[in-house]
Amino acid sequence: MTGKVEWFSQTSDEPYGRHQYRFVYSNNQSKVFDSWEQTQQEWFTTPTLLRSHVEVLDKKQKLKGGFK
Repeated sequence: MTGKVEWFSQTSDEPYGRHQYRFVYSNNQSKVFDSWEQTQQEWFTTPTLLRSHVEVLDKKQKLKGGFK
């Protein structure tokens, strides 16, 4: 380990819609966002003392047809 932090902002230019993101505040309230960009905006505009963490949620898949 070199102590260097690696930061990946994106790995593809294609739309990515498999996840939602739950932004959790330090008072345990939360908001769910559909995009990582919205989540980042909330993170960087929320004062440090008010933010806790972000949870990555799998989006529920819509069933096609009527069979499971």
